[in-house]
Amino acid sequence: MQFQISTDKTPAGDQPKAIEQLVKGIRSGYTHQTLLGVTGSGKTFTAANVINQIQKPTLVIAHNKTLAAQLAQEYRDFFPNNAVHYFVSYYDYYQPEAYMPTSDTYIEKEAQINEEIDRRRHASTQALLTRNDVIIVASVSCIYGLGAPAEYLKRHLQIKRGFETTRTELLRTLIDMYFERTNADLSPGQFRAVGNTVEIMPTNERMIYRLGFSGNEVSSITKIDGVSRSIIEEPETFFLFPAKHFVTPEDERKVAYEDIKLELEDQLKKFKKEGKLLEAERLRRRTEYDLALIREVGYCNGIENYSRHFDRRKPGEAPYTLLSYFPHTPDGKPDFLTIIDESHVTVPQLNGMYAGDRSRKDTLVEFGFRLPSAVDNRPLKYNEFDERVGQRIYTSATPGKYEYAELEKSGVAMIEQIIRPTGLIDPEIDLRKVNQIGDYPGQIKDFIAEAERVIAGGGRVLTTTLTKKMAEDLAEFLSDRNINTKYIHSDIKTIERIEILTDFRKGKFDCLVGVNLLREGLDLPEVELVAILDADKAGFLRSETALIQTIGRAARNVKGRVILYADEMTDALKYAISETNRRRAIQVTYNTKHGITPTTISKEIKSITDQMRTEHDETVETLLKVDIELFKRNPAKVLKEKRQQMEEAVSILDFETAAIIRDEIAYLEGDASAKTKKKKKTLL
Repeated sequence: MQFQISTDKTPAGDQPKAIEQLVKGIRSGYTHQTLLGVTGSGKTFTAANVINQIQKPTLVIAHNKTLAAQLAQEYRDFFPNNAVHYFVSYYDYYQPEAYMPTSDTYIEKEAQINEEIDRRRHASTQALLTRNDVIIVASVSCIYGLGAPAEYLKRHLQIKRGFETTRTELLRTLIDMYFERTNADLSPGQFRAVGNTVEIMPTNERMIYRLGFSGNEVSSITKIDGVSRSIIEEPETFFLFPAKHFVTPEDERKVAYEDIKLELEDQLKKFKKEGKLLEAERLRRRTEYDLALIREVGYCNGIENYSRHFDRRKPGEAPYTLLSYFPHTPDGKPDFLTIIDESHVTVPQLNGMYAGDRSRKDTLVEFGFRLPSAVDNRPLKYNEFDERVGQRIYTSATPGKYEYAELEKSGVAMIEQIIRPTGLIDPEIDLRKVNQIGDYPGQIKDFIAEAERVIAGGGRVLTTTLTKKMAEDLAEFLSDRNINTKYIHSDIKTIERIEILTDFRKGKFDCLVGVNLLREGLDLPEVELVAILDADKAGFLRSETALIQTIGRAARNVKGRVILYADEMTDALKYAISETNRRRAIQVTYNTKHGITPTTISKEIKSITDQMRTEHDETVETLLKVDIELFKRNPAKVLKEKRQQMEEAVSILDFETAAIIRDEIAYLEGDASAKTKKKKKTLL
């Protein structure tokens, strides 16, 4: 399939020129191009048009999961018939293994995996291996280790009607592909066998494939919705990929086992020679325990620390990552487009991952907690990342030194996209001195008065603080004063962050307090007021870039304005105000020349979590449409039948169906209760 953009929008303002220049640059072989696009100028739409013309698989890298989710939804809207996937770290909570020598404290790895995000990671890699019209929106997780794509692809299975295998052979094959057997509800990566049928839920979708057997062949394939249990279709064939990205053949696993033993012997000799007897004993016990588990069950906690042996890599060799799954030319060069969103933040983040990881691993190795090969379970170094991506486009309202340096080296001009198609002008900036309105509580008091005026008119308010604790305290303080407020920062789980922002846009609350997650790229057109507290405090949260990005959150609404609370005029404030005024002047001139009246951006409120969380609710709603009429005629009979259906589902361990019926009953009973109350009220 080819990329096919689907939208009634047409490029306007600076977009046509930017699209033309970017496409021309790619076709001319430029490796680095930078799009300086102001907030609200439609950088994502420009990038989508470039993808549509270039027709290459594309990797979009964002610097945080929330922004990545927003971008994934935007690209999905532009390319509804193509494969747009979301690839971020699947940890809701992650505490890496570490050792602090000064206090002799060992911290064991703790992690909480989000199954839905893991499913989307599998969907991403499987799409890349099976089709060309793929856009992957990823966080910096894309430079961390992943299994070898060749082995992952080699172990996939095509099952079709008439496929010759016995039920027992298929079960063994599924186990070898790391699928787990269960007798309860199916989750991605699981299967169950009942009688002469086998039901499998792949890792990339919440669908069940039911296989019927007749003799030594698959006689039927039925695709079933994993939530509603309704039959979708009866396909002739389907593809099944391993349930884990790290796939190692049995013979290579045995070789890896022996290699780990040899490495252990060498490291024990080294420790004993250095007189590190405690470290030697610690390492021996841990590694022998891990080897016993690997030999018996093929897995141990922290097995990723032995990944170099399982991947058959040389010491120091870069790991396989998501980039390895993208297409390459016959001579091994990357054959895909990379878009680095908010590059002034994302590039330094990509550059900094390796050093932090290596420092922690070196300490673990030095004190006998891990073998030296553990350091090769790592993210890519920036030069390795640079080699593994081909042509790239950096997009930012505030490009950093790296982007300017790359442009200077290649002799390519910066591409500017300052004029907004909507005619929106950068927000007016109101600089207020804190000492003129009182002490620290004074700026809060002033902000509350401003926020109440905006909220009374139906607008939303955004404010930023310097720390997480300040964000939490301010949100509580505002809520106590009847301003419906929530806070957001990096401790909030990925899915919850996305839901908070979606609820904010929907008007479920009026004021959002944050730290640095409320800057780059977040699209919140309902925001009429942005207040930056302590705007003159030195630091990266109040740098030139941070201030311009935060100011930009008010640039999508015609009523947008910004209040900066500061006593001193710092260099960062001077630059941010000057640059904002420069951009305002360019847009005003354009609007006057073309007779444009600015209009607030109108954007449908969607969230990537809509697909994650509402399958169950949609199924309940579908059933209610059918049952509600019957319920109106005879409530008692319908409720009795529904309870019986729920009990039957539980008796055959079909808890998904039981949960759906349970929620339908709760809705119907609530409706009946409401009618009874209304009737009593009428009689009274």
